[in-house]
Amino acid sequence: MRSTSRLALFFFAAICLCQSCGRKPDVREDFVTSPNAQIGQSYPMVNSEGRVRVCIHAPYALSVKLDICAVKYPLRRVDGGLWIGESAPLDEGFHYYQIQIDGASMPDPSSLYYYGAGRWGSGVDVPSPDQEIYEVRNVPHGQVREIRYWSDTKQSMRRVNIYTPPGYDQSQSKRYPVLYLLPGGAENEDSWIQQGHLAQIMDNLIADGKAEPFIVVTDNCIMGHPFDWEEEYDSIITEDLIPMVDSNFKTVPDNAHRAMAGFSYGGFQSKWTTMAHPDLFSYVGFFCGGILTVDELKDNQEFTDGIRLVFVSYGGNELNGSNVFGIDEGVDPRKETEALKEHGVNSVYYVSPNTHHEWHSCRRSLYRFAQLLFKTTT
Repeated sequence: MRSTSRLALFFFAAICLCQSCGRKPDVREDFVTSPNAQIGQSYPMVNSEGRVRVCIHAPYALSVKLDICAVKYPLRRVDGGLWIGESAPLDEGFHYYQIQIDGASMPDPSSLYYYGAGRWGSGVDVPSPDQEIYEVRNVPHGQVREIRYWSDTKQSMRRVNIYTPPGYDQSQSKRYPVLYLLPGGAENEDSWIQQGHLAQIMDNLIADGKAEPFIVVTDNCIMGHPFDWEEEYDSIITEDLIPMVDSNFKTVPDNAHRAMAGFSYGGFQSKWTTMAHPDLFSYVGFFCGGILTVDELKDNQEFTDGIRLVFVSYGGNELNGSNVFGIDEGVDPRKETEALKEHGVNSVYYVSPNTHHEWHSCRRSLYRFAQLLFKTTT
């Protein structure tokens, strides 16, 4: 038998063993392969309960665990050195995970890899009823361009991803608004492209006539240790990034055509930068990251007068916890956002149902935020 045939037979047998010997009677056996699996792999799998199942070949291991959502689930050893196991039911949406073998953590070799939580690791989506917002459809598609630019602030080259909408290159005269969109802490400029499905969301919204065509810039706001970033990154975006984008892309270079938003700590950075530079931005979004209060507007009349939209969102299950990112205990983000409206600020509050502090909350937030941008300025 040829070596390739023997290898194929081994993996077929491995899958069969995983699917039969590793079953647990209290788990619903309707698992299907996740779209986050690498091509040709059957795992990770997800079932209708929202359980994630993994299978890995580790013949010399003494202990193997699935590390997902801050819980480590022991895997069961089956014949042939295979280990199989699953999580408890999880929230719908995207979850980072690792495989822990004898105490050492590693990505699952069967999954696609994503940069998040300060490392390259595995990720899996628990299905949700609105996945069509980021599905790849037969519609006109924009482009994602990887750009290198020089930062005087850092005295170094930086990398940024820029989404241009369908038809961008077909007209030299048409100019576009810009959204500067930031990732969360311990993530990077690729996160909104890979985990967030930015391009697919924008393509579908534009094709359906729900959003104006605009450029989206996804940069990395991580400068150093958390909570020491804001001043340095503020200079990068205002003195380095925005001038580069306006010089090299067909933008409308004024604050009425410029927005900023971010996930988690990126939401905080968006808040600091837009409040400090109302001459540059007129739309801001905080996705699972902070709120804006009326008290914070008292000494910033220029921001209050010029801001066209403040968008605040959280995952519904995130709000059910005792430690909500960016909110002091006892503070109700809905009431604070409604108070902004009473103060004369156009504000929108959104809660993503059945999701936590993770990427599907952000996908839904971007889907709604994008539909509100630049409606009266294009």
